[in-house]
Amino acid sequence: QVQLVESGGGLVQAGGSLRLSCAASGRSFSSYTMGWFRQAPGKEREFVARIGWSASTIDDSVKGRFTISRDNAKKMVYLQMNSLKPEDTAVYYCAAGTWSTRTADYSSWGQGTQVTVSS
Repeated sequence: QVQLVESGGGLVQAGGSLRLSCAASGRSFSSYTMGWFRQAPGKEREFVARIGWSASTIDDSVKGRFTISRDNAKKMVYLQMNSLKPEDTAVYYCAAGTWSTRTADYSSWGQGTQVTVSS
């Protein structure tokens, strides 16, 4: 398993940008699919983006605004968020697992970082 720590959240105005980072420790980081999920108050945790060895996918709700990337040498995953909207407000989680958009397929989770977008 890997241990994950997110950073980079905060308060931003609508239309602004944030870059979330996820630092991993442990073995075999490069073999995991890394995902970003988010959970707004009163809602279920939902898929945002995932990245494997050579492919990535972005949820339609953020496509064109968010980008996921990874640096295997540094054991880091990033989520670049542009043109933020108030509906993007949530706790964002980094996760390690298999190639999936389901939370159940991710075995390791970070503690989450709060993103708040004001209108």
